[in-house]
Amino acid sequence: MHDLKPVTALGGSEPRVDTFAHVTLSENDGLVLASVAARLGQEDRCHSVIAKMLGAVPGPGQAVLHDPETGFWMGPDQWMISAPKTSHPLLADDLKQRFGDAASITEQTGAWACFDLQGPGMVDVSERLCAAPVRRMQAGDAQRTVIHQLGCFVIRGADADHLRILGPRASAGTLHHALVTAAQSTA
Repeated sequence: MHDLKPVTALGGSEPRVDTFAHVTLSENDGLVLASVAARLGQEDRCHSVIAKMLGAVPGPGQAVLHDPETGFWMGPDQWMISAPKTSHPLLADDLKQRFGDAASITEQTGAWACFDLQGPGMVDVSERLCAAPVRRMQAGDAQRTVIHQLGCFVIRGADADHLRILGPRASAGTLHHALVTAAQSTA
């Protein structure tokens, strides 16, 4: 039998944390992700399930920061749902049960790398990274943007100095390099 060991998006056995004087950049390996796409003619039913699960249906440019599941709008009748890996290890399977034939559910955990940028310099760092208007964003605002030529999502957290960044896992090293470089340049 093989002795397999899971690795983080950056290839480590533990999530990486980079600390600077004004921000902390943390690789977040504790999330599971699944996309939800309403099926044609089932949009109202899909919206109903999402509202029951999150408390509201995220609209364009929005996230619902619910506990334990959170969700953000990705496109018309499409959302990304996340939850802690410890409490929801089979999130996609759970969502398939909840939505039935109202939505198509796709496991996304292995496709995305998640980084949390937190601290008083978060806005200055993010302005070096992307064109998303992070300075004007409020808690629960979510934007699709480009960081270092990578399609990413940025979500303003409940804490005023927190920004969650989701980028392609296959390019996690490139995204991390861009985040570290921006943090170093604003120190």
